[in-house]
Amino acid sequence: MNYDLKGAKIIVVGGAGYIGSHVCKTIAGHGGVPVTFDNLGSGHEHAVQWGPLEVVDLRDKSQTLTACEKHKDAISVVHLASSIEVGIGEKAPAEFYENNVVGALNLLDGMRAAKLNNLIFSSTCATYGETDQMPLLESQIQNPFSTYGKTKLAIEHMIQSYHKAYGLNYVTLRYFNASGADESGLIGEEHDPETHLIPIALAAAAGLRGKMKIFGTDYDTPDGTCIRDYIHVNDIADAHICALEKFEAGLTAAEVNIGTGKGVSNLEILKMIETVTGLPVPYDDAPRRDGDLTRLYADPQRAKDVLEFTARHSGLKNIIQTAWHFHSAKWNVN
Repeated sequence: MNYDLKGAKIIVVGGAGYIGSHVCKTIAGHGGVPVTFDNLGSGHEHAVQWGPLEVVDLRDKSQTLTACEKHKDAISVVHLASSIEVGIGEKAPAEFYENNVVGALNLLDGMRAAKLNNLIFSSTCATYGETDQMPLLESQIQNPFSTYGKTKLAIEHMIQSYHKAYGLNYVTLRYFNASGADESGLIGEEHDPETHLIPIALAAAAGLRGKMKIFGTDYDTPDGTCIRDYIHVNDIADAHICALEKFEAGLTAAEVNIGTGKGVSNLEILKMIETVTGLPVPYDDAPRRDGDLTRLYADPQRAKDVLEFTARHSGLKNIIQTAWHFHSAKWNVN
């Protein structure tokens, strides 16, 4: 991908987070200047390495308007900031709606006031909800069952309304399972608490926690465990570059799955971790969790057709190798 951003400024909301920091690094690698907006509530200041940081909390409308006005010369806004922990969302929905939905509304109004007219929105396959239709198409009816998915769908609807009423150009990227880390080892997954399978399994292999749990081993899959679509975080970052290029070419609106179209089971993840690290992953079988689907993977065709995007980094071995490179250095594991 040879697209040259030629020094253009892009606002990256949530640029201190896991995906956001990789997006910033990729923007800089294409000659752009990423400007991070982040309240550093869950992001990390040390991950902001490729452009300036504006400490902005989207829940503060005045602060958001001021920051957008300051950077009104940006060619696009990338919105990745949100509360993401599904379990917390079920216990504290008010916090999720305020942070995710009210924050997004304030950002949209700040963009409108500053005449920032291009938006790339970080959405999720969780907006689809429970379905047996696989692979998932963008035309699938969206009926999310989690508060997290409901807030993301509400934002999608707001963006569509702003497009219709105010001419906002947008690309909504519905991510599947973000995974891996940058090959440099400078940035990677640093959630607190960590709920994602790969970093939890790596920590178990490294002896930094007790046995992990595999939730459900009786699914109708070859090894009895759930199947998910794991996409490398650098591929997700590349999808944003494709979207920026398509804005320049005249794209005005799109909703696009960002996945590989291939499913990987929980036990396949653990086996690859053992292959890459040479360490066993201790685990116990546990009952299924409510709402966990047997299979969940994307149809990636629209991403190819609309964005000319194809995942290039998402082989399972590369995902695990890059994640282990980052985490083993962070944990000082030989």
